[in-house]
Amino acid sequence: MTIKLDTLQAALESVLGGQIVALKRELGEITITVAAKDYLAVAKLLRDHSELRFEQLIDLCGVDYSAYKDGAYEGARFAVVSHLLSINKNWRLRLKVFATDDDFPAVAAVTPIWNAANWFEREAFDMYGIIFEGHEDLRRILTDYGFIGHPMRKDFPVSGHVEMRYDPEQKRVIYQPVTIEPREITPRVIREDNYGGL
Repeated sequence: MTIKLDTLQAALESVLGGQIVALKRELGEITITVAAKDYLAVAKLLRDHSELRFEQLIDLCGVDYSAYKDGAYEGARFAVVSHLLSINKNWRLRLKVFATDDDFPAVAAVTPIWNAANWFEREAFDMYGIIFEGHEDLRRILTDYGFIGHPMRKDFPVSGHVEMRYDPEQKRVIYQPVTIEPREITPRVIREDNYGGL
């Protein structure tokens, strides 16, 4: 495994050179971080270069680092992480890019490079609010059309403000305020006589 990782690392460093901001090798995996301005060009090189040949995008997701290291983290808040597979070379890679603006996180869309990114990018947009510049159909995919906010962000309210339900009397969907009072649930353990044969 180490020989294979050594070969992949050497190929990445040779092809991408200074475009790699960080290269991390842990638990038999390689993760490279690239700058947002280089993201699309790097993705294209990863797919097309004969030494790399990452033909397939396995997964793409958003990450919110605002609570990372118990809030002591001071880097960019939002990242996009992609998992790539080279069927030709039989190796995998994790590609990470950080959005430069925390208030309006945006990175380039990689859908022109890997079609599989389409729904993954829509999901990251819906859940984290990350904008994928150049995406042809960037709209919500998991939440309702009128939904406000992005549920996977660390600062999203977990108790909610509005409930949506279907009212059979009015024969339509209605919205109403939600009141959720925090409570502590303590399980009650009751043991019968001769429990477990004792």
